[in-house]
Amino acid sequence: MRKNYYIISDGKLLRDENTIYFESQEGRKPIPINAVYAIYALGSLTITSKAISYLAKEGICIHFFNRYGFYEGSFYPRESLVSGEVIVRQAEHYLDREKRLYLAKSFVKGAILNMAKVLSKSGEDDSEVISVLQGLENAGSIPEVMGIEASARNSYYSKFDAILKEMKFERRSRQPPENEVNAMMSFGNSLLYSAILSEIYHTQLSPAISYLHEPSERRFSLALDIAEIFKPLLVDRLVFSLVNTRIIQKDDFEREFNGILLNETGKRKFVKAFSERLEKTVKHKELGRNVSYQRLIRLECYKLVKHLLGIGKYSPFVIWW
Repeated sequence: MRKNYYIISDGKLLRDENTIYFESQEGRKPIPINAVYAIYALGSLTITSKAISYLAKEGICIHFFNRYGFYEGSFYPRESLVSGEVIVRQAEHYLDREKRLYLAKSFVKGAILNMAKVLSKSGEDDSEVISVLQGLENAGSIPEVMGIEASARNSYYSKFDAILKEMKFERRSRQPPENEVNAMMSFGNSLLYSAILSEIYHTQLSPAISYLHEPSERRFSLALDIAEIFKPLLVDRLVFSLVNTRIIQKDDFEREFNGILLNETGKRKFVKAFSERLEKTVKHKELGRNVSYQRLIRLECYKLVKHLLGIGKYSPFVIWW
């Protein structure tokens, strides 16, 4: 089974015949390309044109992050599963106000239900988060839907300090994160965004046409839409676990530009845990077999394709365990 490959050190990717190597101060290391699903470049990475060509041929995405752990962009190989009909339907559902509103509300509904599930499993009251669903049903515009989601997240975040044992969340802060918990959340969200983009690549969907977030130049906004659903499961739960089990501690961070960021040791710990989380399996209620958390993202993309084609109505993923 192919797995994600994470490069945290600075170095260079190069090709020698039919082998890709990562070259750094520690030496040259071959990368088993037939076992690689996507590459996450978390250090400063130089890539030769021969390496890029080979990775493109193999359909391997490369996701780039800056030294602060923030997502920068992706090398997105030429798509092999292009469907004109799906692209047309995607655009149609964006341009039609009611169709777009349905999908935007669905993404937010999934996010809210998953936030509530995280709170209830952590022993916290989820009623305040759940209560916004009624307003979501009556929302008549995308800005109104996004406002309702923001309200739900504020209620959700207000419970974090009761769940966290060793560190304080206080409030959501970004660019730069003001404390350790926010630093982990921002880093985790960047990794999640990239993981979702990898899954979109392996479907017929265009990553540039979205419904909750406004499509714009230089970003794959559909990944942002889908990420709202999976943040509670794949990022927030992971942060709680890493903090409460003391796997990540205060000395895994450094202060930069009036903010707090994971240092290299902290990034290695977080990436290891995130990778293990994506590979973790759960028995799927409908399929009747075990699927990985990463596969759940692909299944969400498939559900969206079916909705666009009129094969089945889209219903967002909600944590059932």
